[in-house]
Amino acid sequence: MEENKTTETTETNQEVQTENQPVSQPAPQPASGNNDVNDNKAMAIIGYIIPLLFFIPLVTDAKNSPFAKFHANQQLVLLIAAIAVNVLGALPIIGWFIIWPLGTIALIVFAIMGIINAAKGEIKELPLIGGFKIIN
Repeated sequence: MEENKTTETTETNQEVQTENQPVSQPAPQPASGNNDVNDNKAMAIIGYIIPLLFFIPLVTDAKNSPFAKFHANQQLVLLIAAIAVNVLGALPIIGWFIIWPLGTIALIVFAIMGIINAAKGEIKELPLIGGFKIIN
């Protein structure tokens, strides 16, 4: 009878060990082709630093890179959002004290997120504004 208890305990411990094993989450997928990513990281980052330069990847050798095009699109959307924040920020009272400061902080955070994503070689949309596709 004692043998049965030992067997049951062993089976129960095995079940617990199986249940406690960590479940791995899939990591964000890098852009297609490591050569594409490595060759165009600088092009993907430049427009986040100076938004008016979003077009640089589109007029250089990176124009055929899906990675560079994706980030150029994100940069253009970020530039349009910055223009909208500045226009709405010109409204008296509400724009000066709410829209402009909060919008500027959000845009800076989005730009930093874009730089990090591009540096990691990831194709990941920016929050709130990243879903818009202007550049094909």
